[in-house]
Amino acid sequence: MEPVPKFQKNLKQVWQGSSELTSHMEQLMGTGDLPPSAVALGTLAEAVVNPCCYFPCQNQGVCVRVGLRGYECDCTRTGYYGVNCTSPELWTRLHNLLKPSPAFYHFILTHFKWFWDIINSTFIRDTLMRLVLTVRANLIPSPPTFNSDYGYISWEAYANVSYYTRILPPVPANCPTPMGTKGKLQLPDPQLLAERFLLRQKFEADPRGTNMMFAFFAQHFTHQFFKTSGKMGRGFTKALGHGVDLGHLYGDNLQRQHQLRLFRDGKLKFQVVDGEVYPPMVTEAPVHMVYPSRVPEEQQLAMGQEVFGLLPGLCVYATLWLREHNRVCDLLKRDHPTWSDEQLFQTARLILIGETIKIVIEDYVQHLSGYYLSLKFDPELLFGSQFQYRNRIAVEFNQLYHWHGLMPDSFIIQGQEYTYKQFLYNTSMLMDYGVEALVESFSKQVAGRDRWGTDHQCQCLARGRWGHPGVPAAEATALQRVSEKVWHEALQVLPGADR
Repeated sequence: MEPVPKFQKNLKQVWQGSSELTSHMEQLMGTGDLPPSAVALGTLAEAVVNPCCYFPCQNQGVCVRVGLRGYECDCTRTGYYGVNCTSPELWTRLHNLLKPSPAFYHFILTHFKWFWDIINSTFIRDTLMRLVLTVRANLIPSPPTFNSDYGYISWEAYANVSYYTRILPPVPANCPTPMGTKGKLQLPDPQLLAERFLLRQKFEADPRGTNMMFAFFAQHFTHQFFKTSGKMGRGFTKALGHGVDLGHLYGDNLQRQHQLRLFRDGKLKFQVVDGEVYPPMVTEAPVHMVYPSRVPEEQQLAMGQEVFGLLPGLCVYATLWLREHNRVCDLLKRDHPTWSDEQLFQTARLILIGETIKIVIEDYVQHLSGYYLSLKFDPELLFGSQFQYRNRIAVEFNQLYHWHGLMPDSFIIQGQEYTYKQFLYNTSMLMDYGVEALVESFSKQVAGRDRWGTDHQCQCLARGRWGHPGVPAAEATALQRVSEKVWHEALQVLPGADR
């Protein structure tokens, strides 16, 4: 007997109580293949599969169970109607008919450099960026719809920022399989998945010359909003700002922030070594940091993100942003001598947030996209426009943003090769070499070619549903393509998982 019951032959049979379904249920209860929770109920009526386990609602429709065997799809604001939200409304039909394909957008944006050179020097650039921002924002579910515990509209999914949001609803409870009605009765071992999807057999240099400064920037930047809570569970986050708030520099809570602050002239705590400014040690700023026991406290750097001691490249960026914060505070103090420590600190933080977003859009995403259109960060582009969404990072985004392939097999610092054993948690390297030497070395070393990340970025600005607050549009577009690749390969590991 196959491990997956063929209930899906005709969805109507689920709530019509067909003889075929009844027979199948009886067989499963007799063989023990039915989930234990269903067998424990003892009656066939109570073991009827939740229709929402089939995920019948399309185009972001929300499935709501009605009675024992029925369901309804809430198609509100999806642009579709019908039992399963599959019939497009007139405007949706016209939009889909006239909308160019993602490949067309990508081709135009990555060709005809002479044309884009002209566009970039005119007001049309601002117009295009304004269009990009508004179109992408309109694709974001706002307010958030789902989280890992709620596959239906709820106040918790809307208001409880301890959760990551979800673009796709979680699998309903008590479905026949962990994936709903398809796939095996038990998910594969995580080790198998890690080896299948993440293990690199051979290093390949990135064909576009992406360097290690880029790789470390990606890690440093994303760890302000990717902070899964181990205590609360995988669907929860400790980064309650859900966006670019620089919690990785200032700490993700007020207590940590205060431990890192100097409380004088708005500045953060620091130490001076050989005339250069570096983050303090935990003996001076007693924040919780993750270091192995072999690293003594007097060698543990104190930073906003507790895991940044792992890599010297992350320590470099933590040092650069620390210096920038204190530099901005000096400038503000000079121009506003009457400001309090608190006002200087808070204003400097806002300035650094703006600097970060500008770098992310105009350098980081620009490199990823390969576009000839020069991306631009300018908040005034949206002044006077309707633009509203609520920042919320999605669990899918967190799961897919793992570009391990960027990392090299070893690290070259001024001609000296370091293995991972020598490189990880090497806190002395930052001050032994200095920031300038490390930046030069990381800039020269080419990063690895990532199978699902930098090779598959940004096919168009108008595709997908992966846009998120705090996440640039072009970067979000890449995630949908990555997810499609991951899902395609997952089918090879999960026979029957063809939903």
